[in-house]
Amino acid sequence: MSAVRSVLVVGAGAAGAATAILLAEGGVSVDLVEAKADVSALGSGITIQGNALRVLRDLGVWEACGELGYSFDSLGIRAPDPAGTLVAELEEIRTGGPDLPATMGMYRPDLARILVDRAVEAGAKLRLGTTFTTISQDEDGVHVEFSDGSSGRYDLLVGADGIRSAVRSALGVELETRATGMGIWRVFAPRPASVTRTDLVYGGRCYIAGYCPTGEDSLYAYVVEDAQDRSGLSPEEGLEVMRELASSYHGPWDDIREVMTDASRVNYTWFETHVLPEPWNRGRAVLIGDAAHTCPPTIAQGAAQALEDAVVLAELLLDRDEVDDALWSAFHARRLPRAAEVVAASVQLGDWLLAHERGDVPGLMGRISALLAERP
Repeated sequence: MSAVRSVLVVGAGAAGAATAILLAEGGVSVDLVEAKADVSALGSGITIQGNALRVLRDLGVWEACGELGYSFDSLGIRAPDPAGTLVAELEEIRTGGPDLPATMGMYRPDLARILVDRAVEAGAKLRLGTTFTTISQDEDGVHVEFSDGSSGRYDLLVGADGIRSAVRSALGVELETRATGMGIWRVFAPRPASVTRTDLVYGGRCYIAGYCPTGEDSLYAYVVEDAQDRSGLSPEEGLEVMRELASSYHGPWDDIREVMTDASRVNYTWFETHVLPEPWNRGRAVLIGDAAHTCPPTIAQGAAQALEDAVVLAELLLDRDEVDDALWSAFHARRLPRAAEVVAASVQLGDWLLAHERGDVPGLMGRISALLAERP
């Protein structure tokens, strides 16, 4: 018997879509609402580690994702010298298990589309361009008014609506999201033949310069600088800034700069972070994914941790008889320490770079990889 019969999921990103898939497959009536009119309209690339690939397999979308993405098992470290010298080639741990790649790059809008399509296939009722206007709840459920004039009552509301979560605000949850001090330029572009995995350059003109293949014909590349206000730049000016920063890096970067020509494919954001202390729920409403914990992209675990939230939440809801303190205690025990440790590691890597300290990067990455290889 399931603890819930009807659930509203707000936000159709990785956490929300995965929750909708698992609950709908378990026989729960799921409404999935997304404020954007098109979930696959925005985004560049995403690096997906093995623990996230394991979840994609559990969701029944691994084959579709694997056909569009680009998988690899090693990580290159290059020097910020005129040759882009390869100084290390590291075999990555397959945190999703031996039958899955260590890492896969993918076009983020493709991943979003596949997950949402799978949610609809599983039975979730999707409404795009729709969000809530008011939330009220009692001991037995949640009443929600929507922006399209409709309303509904649910056994549970899942707020999976991202770092600026409107659900979190509506619940009165106070949480400080802080900038870490780094800003990242990203570009989505054609993949040169020289790019067959992620290579990272630490140091030089930027803190990090890296790239990840996202398909046979595509990649995304990025350079990380001190966070600054870049909002006044036009798309064309942004492209020129990124090209100028990237001009300090060589090897495959020389090929990448040649295909960095589309200003509409460049974006700039700051690294930000937060971890919501326990509890993540307020009564029969719960926050997951970036609404609860946000990590800088230094170890590529943002989407992975969101997906893990969905798996654990759905498992508990489908296995328990009621939504009670015991269910929430089990959820927090399985998710909060793990997510907090991943966020802390992501922030630590950035702090070492900002302070120009070497730090024990191999030790940190080994510890986190061992943690992620275990199911949440």
